[in-house]
Amino acid sequence: MLNQCYEDFLNDKAARSIDAERIIKEQYDPVRTPYAVDRDRILYSKAFRRLKHKTQVFIAPEGDHFISRLTHTLEVSQIARTIARALKLNEELCEAIALGHDLGHTPFGHAGEEALNEITNGRFTHARQSLRVVDSIENNGSGLNLTLQVRNGIALHSKGTGHIIPSDKKMLPNTLEGQIVRISDLIAYANHDTADAIRSSLITEDQLPKEVKECLGITHSKRIAAMVIDIIDNTIKNDYKQIVMSEKVFEALKLFRTFLYKAVYHHNLVRNEAEKAKKIVKALFYYICECNKTASKTEDTTQSTVDYISGMTDQFAINYYKSCFIPKPWR
Repeated sequence: MLNQCYEDFLNDKAARSIDAERIIKEQYDPVRTPYAVDRDRILYSKAFRRLKHKTQVFIAPEGDHFISRLTHTLEVSQIARTIARALKLNEELCEAIALGHDLGHTPFGHAGEEALNEITNGRFTHARQSLRVVDSIENNGSGLNLTLQVRNGIALHSKGTGHIIPSDKKMLPNTLEGQIVRISDLIAYANHDTADAIRSSLITEDQLPKEVKECLGITHSKRIAAMVIDIIDNTIKNDYKQIVMSEKVFEALKLFRTFLYKAVYHHNLVRNEAEKAKKIVKALFYYICECNKTASKTEDTTQSTVDYISGMTDQFAINYYKSCFIPKPWR
């Protein structure tokens, strides 16, 4: 009954509980929608808790106010829920996808992801690993049995340096809620990574492109508000066919992202630390693989090692590396 009351307020284009599917069928929860159940399973997972000690951009930062993978996730969730509520789409589905989208992220952020991707000849991405976490790793290997709608949103949330809105619709989540999370991810990291870069004196506010400041605003909150409002207005104008933004804001966001890659992510100081992190990940991978081969002569150890390393926090990986490769003083 409570579920029905909640969904009575939703737009006709919203994802609904009656359409939710799981690989393993379950009894319907009397209080929560299937998407609320998924959200809670993710929220209480071990992988979610570890996000607080995983890098967003700046590796193992010592300042109290740098963004972590957990705070990034919470910001994505907040932005996505705001958009979904305004459009009368399924806020709980957005929240579940947002909270789960980075569960498979490596230690040291994208540096760790690059390392595992190179080791596996291009087979590793954090989006695929996030899906693997919820399907096969959490709950002692049984997985969380999430709905197909949440799994699809997690699997297709990542953009990297690719198109913000791909021309191939197969690369878009199949729900509007999943599409909201996909764009909310970019809105969140573009703004908080800028704030972190300014905080660390890597860039100054004045260096932001003039077009970005004129179109989106000169402060963190104004830029987020400008993009959120633009998405809401233009999705309604587009009759909910797809989550979209105006050409003007879209071009400003593309320019914003290009600036971040050049001025922050590819900055010499950031890349130098990233290369150190990649060496740690690769050294641990080969060391653990060798140990596993000694223990088990038949098992293919590559996937289990990838699973283990991708689940590490920054500090755990650093300490493990020290214990394996740095001599300890005799006492």
